Amino acid sequence: MQITDTLDPALAVAELERRLALGTDPSDVHAALTARTPGFVVVDSRGEEAWAQGHVPGALHLPTARIAAEAAGLVDPGLVVVTYCWGPGCNGATRAALAFARLGYRVKEVQGGFEYWAREGLPVEVDGVVHRSAPDPLTAPADHAVSCAC
Repeated sequence: MQITDTLDPALAVAELERRLALGTDPSDVHAALTARTPGFVVVDSRGEEAWAQGHVPGALHLPTARIAAEAAGLVDPGLVVVTYCWGPGCNGATRAALAFARLGYRVKEVQGGFEYWAREGLPVEVDGVVHRSAPDPLTAPADHAVSCAC
């Protein structure tokens, strides 16, 4: 398809609405966590070693391979499950969201995963200590107080 080929606007609307319904981004998740917005749980679907390298503070660690067996005992079925994995080069969050959806959970996937969470300078927990790095200016405004306003 050429960049100038026509695309039915109704098809575009349907696809873009679907993407927004199933995805979210690190800054929106951080804002919801900061505001203590009820009704969702953040799930890190990576393995033990990746979790130990750092994770979203307050996230539940549940590797994808264990979701089918353990989700019911750990995650309230009334909550929206927001999954993340390493980053945009990894489809682990998609596989985790699919595993939860197959169990009847409502799901969203964090676009950019943990990589963009950290690159945006959002809080990262390592060994029980939460820290923030300076944002990568290619992914987020340099000042934590500034929004991209998108």
